[in-house]
Amino acid sequence: MRQLFNILYFAQTEDDVDQVVKTHPNVFKPENWYPLGGHENNFGVIENQQSTPIAALIEKITNSIDAVLMKKCLEADINPKSNQAPQSMDEARTNFFPNYRDWDQPGFRNQQAESIQILADGPRRNTSLIIYDDGEGQHPEEFENTFLSLLRGNKNEIHFVQGKYNMGGSGAIVFCGKKRYQLIGSKRYDDTGEFGFTLIREHPLSKAEERTKKNTWYEYLKIDGKIPAFQADRQDLSLYNRSFTTGTIVKLYSYDLPSGISDISRDLNQSINEYLFEPVLPVYTIEKKERYPKSSLRRGLYGLKRRLEQEDNKYVEESFSYDFDDALFGNMKVTCYVFRTKIEDSSVKETKETIQREFFKNRMSVLFSVNGQVHGHYTSEFITRSLKLNLLKEHLLIHVDCTDMKPSFRKELFMASRDRLKDGEETRTLRKFLADKLGAKDSPLSEIQKRRKDSIAVESEDAKDLLKSFARNFSRNEELLKLLDQTLNLDMPPKGKQKGNTNGSSKKKQRKKEGKPFNPKRFPALFKRRVSGKLDKEVVVIPLGGEKTIFFDTDVENNYFHRVEDPGELNIAILDFKTNETEGGDAPGKVDQIEDVFSVSKSSPQNGTIKIHLNPKEEVSVGDEVKIKVSLEDPTEKFEEIFWVKISEPKAPAQPSPQPENREIPTLGLPELIFAYREERPERNGKITWEQVEAATGENMDYATVMYPMVNGEKLESVYINMDSNVLKNFKAKTRNPSQEQLNIADQRYIASVYSHTLFLYSITKAHKY
Repeated sequence: MRQLFNILYFAQTEDDVDQVVKTHPNVFKPENWYPLGGHENNFGVIENQQSTPIAALIEKITNSIDAVLMKKCLEADINPKSNQAPQSMDEARTNFFPNYRDWDQPGFRNQQAESIQILADGPRRNTSLIIYDDGEGQHPEEFENTFLSLLRGNKNEIHFVQGKYNMGGSGAIVFCGKKRYQLIGSKRYDDTGEFGFTLIREHPLSKAEERTKKNTWYEYLKIDGKIPAFQADRQDLSLYNRSFTTGTIVKLYSYDLPSGISDISRDLNQSINEYLFEPVLPVYTIEKKERYPKSSLRRGLYGLKRRLEQEDNKYVEESFSYDFDDALFGNMKVTCYVFRTKIEDSSVKETKETIQREFFKNRMSVLFSVNGQVHGHYTSEFITRSLKLNLLKEHLLIHVDCTDMKPSFRKELFMASRDRLKDGEETRTLRKFLADKLGAKDSPLSEIQKRRKDSIAVESEDAKDLLKSFARNFSRNEELLKLLDQTLNLDMPPKGKQKGNTNGSSKKKQRKKEGKPFNPKRFPALFKRRVSGKLDKEVVVIPLGGEKTIFFDTDVENNYFHRVEDPGELNIAILDFKTNETEGGDAPGKVDQIEDVFSVSKSSPQNGTIKIHLNPKEEVSVGDEVKIKVSLEDPTEKFEEIFWVKISEPKAPAQPSPQPENREIPTLGLPELIFAYREERPERNGKITWEQVEAATGENMDYATVMYPMVNGEKLESVYINMDSNVLKNFKAKTRNPSQEQLNIADQRYIASVYSHTLFLYSITKAHKY
């Protein structure tokens, strides 16, 4: 049996395995194959799992992490299903790996990563993958109850592992070449029993079966009715820095990796990092020297979060987080990472390409994770359509941690395959909640969008005069004006009235005065509630049905709550609760959790300010008073602020402002017109350069660029016209020895043509929803 396992294990591709099967007909005869899960109708269960090969591979890695945690639990003589067992993956890591904080150092992290290895095999263009872990392992007699079972729910009562459905690991089979070969070998962690192995494949239908069967099925190998096994104390299976003794090893032959993934230690590592945003245990990805002799053969894998938040990350411009507590979904933490549009020694185009390759390989802009594993995502469409932050669409990554959500809500978000979101009521509600909170006008993301947009906003008399000319010409043609207004939402002038300033976008921008530079500290020395001198410092008044933002001054750095090393915490506790007995109310007799009376959202520090948003729940009444303690904690010190919150009468609804009589339609306001040049010159004072446009938008501007449309959500706000484009230069070159007047006319014709074409093309694309 050992020889048979070695022949299969060292086969590099599915063709090699197929040759082994053909040359050993007595071993691989039809009666030695058994349906996976005990049923021939397993095709649908296995095929309808993860939709991509990377997501399917993640389930294999997750199984390995679970196996290592299970081994540690069993070695501690703890029943994994008992109350004495850890109740979360984080608790398991803390209990079983007390020195896990040392993993921040590469040497300690790489040493631990040897426990879970992903290795490459086979030729470059026909890669097979090996996944090894030194976890609990299984006896050969238990294979059919574990590795080879489906839908048994073996882990459903174990809270510190990710697996639940007892089927996720089988999703990778469908990406194993054309014949779906997968080898599994395992030995129990305590070194008892033999080393067992089996081969899984898609059943090859005979001609007779093709006529009678609708689908094929997946099957595994037994010999003489038993899982093949042999005695083995130590095996050389080409692992890194160790021999195989106990644990599990799986080989996926001719794995169908996405295009662009060749070097396992680099390309696959980056892709897995996106799906394992914050894994509990580190993993090693290992390439073979024969495949890539000049590449770095080994790279540790410890999640995208660590790559984003490492101190020497030159791509992330800023990051911040929110902590939401809501009656509907429970607790949810959201972290936003905003990338730079340009880094040193790289062009805007090169920077953008690098960021997309390093952090968005799977085109996931909003990641929804549970226990650090991504279960679903949104593309950049959410950023442009829901948040309406078009300038950030390729420079923003959002992580939504769903681990502490209410189980009843969370289960409605994700498919059982754990690779995509359901299109249900809860998912739509969550999407709207995120859009409202992250896209609010006073949110940090909106401020970043405004800052980048303002950096390329200029006042130009020439542009304003041309815009007025366009407005006059458009307003003379009512049909043309109506056509544009359908998609551009123009402010059309009232009939018979003086138009005045027709450019609604050319109002002078009021810029905030720049304050003193903020010099953050790694750990806080200040935490104080900000109060107005006109108000009672001890009481915060919140109207019933309303919301109140409470500000705190601090001196700690912005990423304090979500950084990898030494993060801090902001905790809110109720010290006292007084009901308004005259009004009654539905609040419970004993209130000890802030979530019982308020929906809470907490934001990370932003240049010296921490915000807490409190929204009273239906259970409270006017006149109720709550004594609250807000604590800012670090590993060595705690700062506390204590104050009362009183519920007041609801605010009266705002009355709509009176509209002028006989006003048929508003004033005309076309998208702003801005000229961009290759470089600054004295005569171009007040004009912007290509570099400024690139820095703000992240889009490349060169001689081949004619214009850039600034879109906010679905609104075209401004048009940047390149006055140094090859189109304009070639147009001017057609006239020999042109006069200044001829050059000016050429400029105006070019501007008019580009601007009007932009308006109509945008109108057409929006109308057709391209």
